[in-house]
This record gives sequence, structure tokens and C-alpha cells, in this order.
Amino acid sequence: MARRDTVMKKPKDTRGTLRRLLRYLGPWRYVILGVAFLSLISNLLNLWGPTLAGSAIREAAAGPGKVNFDAVRQNALRMLLCYVGSSLLGFGISLIMTLVSKRVARQMRQDVFDKLMRLPVGYFDRHQAGDIISRISYDIDVISTSMATDIVQILSSLITVVGSLIMMVAISLPLSALTLVTIPVSVLYTVHMRKKTQPRFARRSKSYGVMNGFVEEMLSGQKTILAYAYENRVNERFDGINREAADAFSDAEHYGVTIGPTMTAINNLTLSLIGLLGGVLYLRGIIDLGRISSFVLYSRKFAGPINAIAEVFNELFSALAASERVFTLLDEEEETADAPEARLLDNVRGNVSAEHVAFGYEPGQPILKDLNLTAPAGKLIAIVGPTGAGKTTIINLLMRFYDPDSGVLRIDGQEIRTSVRRSVRGAWAMVLQDTWVFQGTIFENIAYGKEDATMEEVVAAAKAARIHPFIMRLPQGYDTVISEDGGNISKGQKQLLTIARAMLYDAPMLILDEATSNVDTATEREIQRAMRELMRDRTCFVIAHRLSTIEHADQILVLRGGDVVEQGTHRQLMARNGFYRRLYAAQFD
Repeated sequence: MARRDTVMKKPKDTRGTLRRLLRYLGPWRYVILGVAFLSLISNLLNLWGPTLAGSAIREAAAGPGKVNFDAVRQNALRMLLCYVGSSLLGFGISLIMTLVSKRVARQMRQDVFDKLMRLPVGYFDRHQAGDIISRISYDIDVISTSMATDIVQILSSLITVVGSLIMMVAISLPLSALTLVTIPVSVLYTVHMRKKTQPRFARRSKSYGVMNGFVEEMLSGQKTILAYAYENRVNERFDGINREAADAFSDAEHYGVTIGPTMTAINNLTLSLIGLLGGVLYLRGIIDLGRISSFVLYSRKFAGPINAIAEVFNELFSALAASERVFTLLDEEEETADAPEARLLDNVRGNVSAEHVAFGYEPGQPILKDLNLTAPAGKLIAIVGPTGAGKTTIINLLMRFYDPDSGVLRIDGQEIRTSVRRSVRGAWAMVLQDTWVFQGTIFENIAYGKEDATMEEVVAAAKAARIHPFIMRLPQGYDTVISEDGGNISKGQKQLLTIARAMLYDAPMLILDEATSNVDTATEREIQRAMRELMRDRTCFVIAHRLSTIEHADQILVLRGGDVVEQGTHRQLMARNGFYRRLYAAQFD
């Protein structure tokens, strides 16, 4: 499991993150301009309400026998129409922005997924799947929610604040001056809280990623957990991670929720002062009750958006923290581009060679030190050796998942680093020990590498892999749907499906990494015979731990400490009475 980092870090580039978010809204700028126009009309209608209310109160306060009930009724009706119209426009604006935020979230998820497809294998070796999933789901959901509500809220708040301020100044300059005194206090408090809350929201997003990664890891290993009665230890570890995520959430929310009540307290204090000064001005005959009522209503509208903006900032901090995690992934270094002079690797015969190849996943920790090998075309090459000798690393280099630190790998005499990467990988079919099938029909799983495969070709590959009888026993045959990760078939059957997939894939070379580890001995021998027939005149690399399965290989490469220490056929290596013979004897002892 990845190390848990509980240190709160200040976001690196808040402005840059915000600019990148706004670029995602670029294609919708005209829609947003339309939303801004509708928001202007909605808020102007809303701002007209207090004026009408003040007029109605002024008429009602004229005294007995002087009240113009028609004027009161008309002002009340107009006020009602203004507020209803403003609400309907607000509802329409919310619908539009919800649609925009969904489209933006969809585009952002597509960009993240496309990026994942371009990242090197090393990125996935270093990051938990759960953390990556958290960025593409939870973090983008936070961003989408913020876009759907916060943009409208900011537009509405700005219009309301400016409009209310204009109306307040028009009604009473002394009362307006009193109201404006509280603005610097509100701004300074909001800036202070931003510095407090934003790093905490970043910590919250990161802790959720760690928790999702742990849960994904444990669910995938549930059978192993049960087999080793490790449930209590797993529960203890999850309790610690869950507690940390809950603490991060509580810490962020603790600061976030204090913004609104504090702003409300400041606004209520201002309202009390307005009431006190307004009473004095009324007693002196400087202002009437209708204007005081209108001013109070406008002051509430003026203070409300400031309070709302504080809440919006709280949500924006969370969205910016989530955005930074998403953009960090989008900024990850992709696989190095093919050299300008890179050539396609075509008409592959399958001659593979390595000269003085050295490689390590971490600097200063070499796995392969001085690898030299020669694999003639059309031969079955077995790679054997103890754990950690570098067998899988050779496969990673042949597939160009990684490039050597030094030395040269060649296919048909052409160095693979000067070859187009996709053409190098396309020259290989691969079957790994960790089988991978996806939710879909058996036909789709076998034909995965060949989009135009016919049913006849799929059936032929399944027969060669000795899985056709099993498929025909299923109710829907080749149309049977495999559940996610192949949960409704056995490991051996999944392995046979992946072998059939490799057989169908028209590649001149084949890699088998313990490809028959999950099948019984009799089936394994049948597959080996079928594989030999299907891979005739094609180069086949086989990583094997059970040495009895590769006795028929044309050539066996014996790895030890990152070097090929022995090379030859099974008989030749046994006759040398060296390291290979000791490995072989150890398995039968």
C-alpha cells in the first residue's frame, strides 16, 4: 500500500488551477453569457421588490382615512410578480448550468482517461488504482458540483451586491456609510479563512484517495484475507485509514462551516446598527418608514450575497483542491514520444537480440546488469531463473514498457528504441500469469485483439486452446456474458480464454509469462502441443518456473543476478551440470 501522507500542503498554483478550470468552460462561454444576462434580469426583478415593498408600507402608513388601498394592492401584486419571475428565471439558470457542468465533467473525465492511456506502465506501478479512480470519480464530481452552483451564485451575488448598494445610497447616504464599514472586515476574514481551509480540503481529497486505494486493494484480495484469517488486522488498518479520512474531513469542515455563521454575525451586527441609526433619523424627520423598510430589505440583500460568497469560497476551496489532484495527473509525464527518425517495425521475422543491456526500476538498483542473448526467429525461447533474476523485466523491455538504461535491444537487427513503439508492441501477443478478462461475451473477450474476427476464427482459437468444449456447455455458448473480472468462471478457464485470445491475435512473436500456471498438467501438455503447432515459424518467449514444462524449448536462457549465465537446450544444460541442473533437481527433490 502506498505511504500515507498526512502533511497538509498548500496548493502550488491556485491561480493556474483556476485558469485551467475556466478553459474547460471556454466552449460554453456564449451559454454562460446568456446565463449572465438572465441572471441580471432575475436579480433586477428581485431588487425591485424592496422598492415596491417600501412604497406599499409608505401608503399603508399614511394614517386612518388616508390609505390608498389600490396603491398598496398594486404594489404588493407587482412585488409578487417580480419575485415569481425572478424565481422562474433562477430555476431555468440552474437547469442550464447543471447541463453545462455535466458536459464539462464528461470532457474532463474523458481527458483524464485519455491521459491514462498515454501514461507509461511505470506510473501504474507507482500509484494505487483506488487513488486514480478517486481522481476520476470523486474529485471530478466535486468540481462538477462547484461549477453547477458556484458560477451562478457568484454572478447573482455580484449583481445583487452592486444593485443593493446603489439603491441603499439612493435611499440614505448615512445608513449606507454605516453598512460599508463592515465590508473590509468581511473581506479580511474571508481571505484569512481561505489560507486556513484550502490546504485542509487538499488533505481531505488526498486522504479519500488513500482510502479508496486501500479498499480496492483489499476487495481484490478478499479470498486471500479470508484464507489467512486476516480480517481483524485488515479491519484495524482500515480503521486507522478511515479515522484519518474522517479527521481530514472534519478538520476541513470545521473551518469551512465557521465562515457562514461568522459572516451572519457580522451582518446582524450591521443590521442592529442600521436599526439604531435609522430610528434616530426617523425621529428627526430625515427619513420616513417606507424608506427605512426599503433600506433594511436592501441591506439584507446586500449582506446575504456577501454571506453566500463566503459559502461559495468554501466550496471553491474544495473544488480547487480536487482540481489540483486532477491536473497533477493530467500533467504527468507521458511515454516518451517516438524519435523523429523512428521507423515502423514491419515484416517481422522474429530475430531478437540483446547486447550489454542494463536496467533498473529505481536509480542505483539494477535488475539487469549485463544482459546478452540471442533468440533466432521461429524458435521457442524459455527464460528461467530464481525469483528476482529479471525474467519479467526482460519481457517489459521487449514490449517497450520500459527502455534500457544502457545497451541495445534489437528485433530483426533494428534497435527497438529507434522503432515506432506501437509497431514494436503490435509485433507481440502476450499471455500473463495474472489473467485479465472484461465484462462482455466470451466471443468479445477472445476477439479482443482482432476487431474483425469471425466466429470461425474465434472457434478455431478456442479449440486450439482446449476451451471450446467448456464454452459449448454454457447455455449461450460464445454469447455467454462473463461478469466483471471473470468472477463466474474459474482461473484456469480465464487463462485458457487469454491463451485463445493470443492465438487469434495475428502477431509474429508471442510472450507467455507463466501462461499455464492455472491449468492442470494434462491440459497444459495439450496447450503446449497446440501452441507449438500454432507458433511454428514464430518466435515465442516463455517464462517458466516449472522447468518440466519447457524441456522441449529450442533454447533456454538461464538468468541469475540479472545476467544470462547459461544458454542452450534442456539436454545441453543438464549435461553441463551447472546452475540449471541444480534448479531442475531442486524442483524434483
